Amino acid sequence: MGLGADSRIKFRYEDYKSLPESEIRRYELLDGELVMVPSPSEYHQRLSRNLGFLLWEYVQERDLGQIYSAPLDVVLGQGSGREIVQPDIFFIAKARASMIAETEIRGAPDLIVEILSPATARRDRTYKSTLYARYGVKEYWLVDPESRVIELLTLGPRGFERVACYGEREVLRSPLLPGLRLALTEVF
Repeated sequence: MGLGADSRIKFRYEDYKSLPESEIRRYELLDGELVMVPSPSEYHQRLSRNLGFLLWEYVQERDLGQIYSAPLDVVLGQGSGREIVQPDIFFIAKARASMIAETEIRGAPDLIVEILSPATARRDRTYKSTLYARYGVKEYWLVDPESRVIELLTLGPRGFERVACYGEREVLRSPLLPGLRLALTEVF
């Protein structure tokens, strides 16, 4: 008996964890699909470094929690429905530090930052946005290197709601991190 047209084999958490470690390949597990994430461009890496550093500086000075960057697995969900993402940058508040394990983060970070690329932009804006909202990420930033803007979304009753879109000459303010003032000229 052959497989039906809508049958497919889904990868499980255990399958994902059994993949060989790689210095050049990044994977995510989304809805049972193993998704290879292409290597980011030099500009993407520069933006990630700049933004990560500025966030780390702010969080460290105030002892608010931890800032991480990819590659580090963030496991969302339980059992066979678990999904694994590797956000570009994310923040976990000090009060929620129990979710930090040696090899992975077990639960939704407070803030996730995704830097868009041609290969990931659609997924970051649609599937991942819904996934992050479902698991309770409080704030989601979409960094568009091409347009040089950061779109800031906060979690509302029906998912993420757009709070602001900051251009490269503006100062980003975060509802989640009061007092944070990021001059985007230091990011882009």
